[in-house]
Amino acid sequence: MSGVFDRALTGAECWIRAGDGTRRALPTRRWLNSSDSADRRADTALTRECDGPTIDLGCGPGRLVATLLRRGVIALGVDISATAVAITRGRGAPALQRDMFGPLPGAGRWSYALLADGNIGIGADPDRLLRRVGELLASDGVAVIEFDRPGSGMVTQRIRVETATSAGPWFSWTRVGVEYAEPLAGAAGFRVRTTVEVAGRHIAWLDRDRTTAAAALA
Repeated sequence: MSGVFDRALTGAECWIRAGDGTRRALPTRRWLNSSDSADRRADTALTRECDGPTIDLGCGPGRLVATLLRRGVIALGVDISATAVAITRGRGAPALQRDMFGPLPGAGRWSYALLADGNIGIGADPDRLLRRVGELLASDGVAVIEFDRPGSGMVTQRIRVETATSAGPWFSWTRVGVEYAEPLAGAAGFRVRTTVEVAGRHIAWLDRDRTTAAAALA
């Protein structure tokens, strides 16, 4: 996915092409700190509760990590893209080029984990990803996840990133409507505390389900 996707990270006009031929624009301006007030409201909602160590999974150019650091919150970005990590570090924010399913610092001690911009679809296995988030969070940690709009379902597709002149390789991704927040959370040992829609973006806060944890220890 590198190469063409790296151009998206630097603000180039890019699209996602699905295997069925449909195409949608990538929000590259938002990723680089859009001046649009609606984007800012939604990003504020994603981070407003984070008052302790926060890990941003699939951080992209690091706008959320940088925002948290400006507030004095310890934060770390993780992304598989070297370009994303370099841009994040260029903002003065820490980031690691890692597979989020591999070893990561602070596992089991993070207060918050962010999956913004639909990153619940990374790896095309939302259940596995949310369970991984559970491994990274402290027992009272919170997952903050951005889902697709209601009615989107849970659909896995082969997609690729395109520009006007080039296209990247095909890879699998899952789009997850916010109506799937509850069943995914329950299966992974979380409970949905609340969801909110801000400027057309749908965000859920997931707490660890202590009832489930207690039952597992019984």
